[in-house]
Amino acid sequence: MRHAASEFQLEGEYLLGGLFDIHHDSSAVAQNRPKGIDCSSRPLILSSYRRFQLMRFSVEEINNSTSLLPNVSLGYDIFDHCSDAHNFPGILKLLSVDGMIQPWSKEPKSVSKVIALVGPYTSPQALAIAPLFMMDLIPMVSYGAASSIFSRKQKFPSFLRTVHSNKDVIEVIVHIMQHFNWRWVAFLYIDDDYGNDGRELFMKRINNTDICMAYTKGLNQYTDHSQIFRQIERQKIGIIIVFAPEWTAEALIESAMQLNVTNKVWIAGDAWSLNKKLRRKKGIKHIGTVIGVSEPKLTIPGFKDFIYSSKKPTHSKNARQNVFCSQVSNCSGLTPEEVLAVDPSFNVPVYSAVYAIAHALHNTLQCESGRCNGNITVYPHMVLAELKKSNFTLLNQSVAFDENGDPNYGSYSIVFWNQNGDAEEIGFYHFRPTIHFINNSQIQWYTEENVPTSLCSQECDVGFARNQIGIHKCCFNCHICEKGTYINKTEDPYRCISCQETEWSEPGSTSCALRLVEYVPFTDSAAMMIMVAAGVLVGLTLAMSALFAINFNTPVVRSAGGPMCFLIFSCLSLCSLSVFFYFVLGRKLSGLPRGSQWFTLVLARQHKPAARIHLAGRTVEPVPAAQLLNRSTLRITPEREHACNREPIPPPRSSGGLARRNETPPEALLR
Repeated sequence: MRHAASEFQLEGEYLLGGLFDIHHDSSAVAQNRPKGIDCSSRPLILSSYRRFQLMRFSVEEINNSTSLLPNVSLGYDIFDHCSDAHNFPGILKLLSVDGMIQPWSKEPKSVSKVIALVGPYTSPQALAIAPLFMMDLIPMVSYGAASSIFSRKQKFPSFLRTVHSNKDVIEVIVHIMQHFNWRWVAFLYIDDDYGNDGRELFMKRINNTDICMAYTKGLNQYTDHSQIFRQIERQKIGIIIVFAPEWTAEALIESAMQLNVTNKVWIAGDAWSLNKKLRRKKGIKHIGTVIGVSEPKLTIPGFKDFIYSSKKPTHSKNARQNVFCSQVSNCSGLTPEEVLAVDPSFNVPVYSAVYAIAHALHNTLQCESGRCNGNITVYPHMVLAELKKSNFTLLNQSVAFDENGDPNYGSYSIVFWNQNGDAEEIGFYHFRPTIHFINNSQIQWYTEENVPTSLCSQECDVGFARNQIGIHKCCFNCHICEKGTYINKTEDPYRCISCQETEWSEPGSTSCALRLVEYVPFTDSAAMMIMVAAGVLVGLTLAMSALFAINFNTPVVRSAGGPMCFLIFSCLSLCSLSVFFYFVLGRKLSGLPRGSQWFTLVLARQHKPAARIHLAGRTVEPVPAAQLLNRSTLRITPEREHACNREPIPPPRSSGGLARRNETPPEALLR
């Protein structure tokens, strides 16, 4: 392998820009006058330095390849992007052509050698510089910017990434919550675009689940950690999700150890789940159990040898080299063992980003049969078009991008910080297709036995519905579902559902049952009394029938209905006998007419004589009662009364030739 005179620059026919936050500037001190930033005076981020070395290794490996970009040399121009607001000189240098930046009013005569950019690492850094690269459609392939806003191609048409977006990370975190039935959680996030995006995605994802975000707080360099932990203890929260980069997570966890925060389950995002510095801190075991989401730990062949060969002591030969060396002066004393021992997070995304650009350039130059077409003028937008069509195999996995520029491949590992200070893999989550697994037996909980719980309210017993308390659906009272209702926890655990009219249920039921008709047995005392009464009634009816039959030709029987009376007695007898059908024999004889039907016939038959008598009464002219009762008005003497009783008074004859009035016989009136 050939080495560059500087770690930050390598000459080549085509250049790749690189942005790595080897140092981190977290200060927010107001300045009264313009002042450049000296990244080398800021804290060193060893994991970022390892990623920086991995880009150098990837370019060197491609240059030594005979199949990828044959006879074409790649170079790089890398900058220590320690701040998202004060590192623009390096960005402008990448955009310049011959030291000048020209607007696109017309086609430029010369083209920059920088065909694409690898980086930056964080979402705020990417948001700050992305518009400058989007203007000229210069491809930006980030290995760490996971904010979901970059999936909007209308705003970021030339942005791609080899790391999964926050949406995928949140999906894995929620899966862990649901797997262990954790519902009462705290969500701590870095107070920037990356953290705010993660918080919004988490709230949206748990909207239709049983998980409640009991407490949330943004973190920065001024955060009072003690106040946060007091609030978490006050609300009895056992699960803490930390969605922040490693430097923010380190400050939080170290404060937890100092404040003696114990018996918690910590869910680490992919930005710090493999942090070796924290895992080996004294007292890390006392804070509880740490479970994290991380990129799969893959070994990159040849990288170890590259680090050992590149970290040999060298001496500066000119002033320009001294400038670059001073920029990383804090790194000069690092040994290869220190570089290889640090957190390997996001190493594979860096490796994939460099190779994706190389394959896109390979296709742009129409490389075939060991040679590339050197007559093609390569513009960044041409490389972008080929990047979107990427489909190659790297480290035994296919690398491709979807329509939003997000990776269309890969998976996440679920890790557990064991007692030896190692991040032990206990599960995985594959995205396409969705396959997930967690081995509970590998986890050593701080409770030593059972899985820790985190609930605002204990789960209701079977047959009980929830009654929400306050704004959180996880906090509730339980009340039993009343008779005639049931609870379906899958459909709605907060409401008792009424049974249908043909169904019934007892209190505390989870379903309704069809109503069953039960017949009273003959041996029941009440049934025996009813049957005796019915028998007596039948006997009386038969006796009356016999009496009417004997006196059938009398005026009383004939006026009562004559033959129809026997129909009435028959219906009354059948009505009484139908009582026996309501008991055990009711199932078999349910099709026979019941008592109500026989009784209807009785009422119908009785209605006709009653109506006839009523109509006859209306035809007789009424006589005043006073005339009937006043004997003086009638002037009947005893002699006349005696005469009337002895012989009937003959009917008066009509006078004037008029016909005699027709008289109706008494028998006809009675009939």
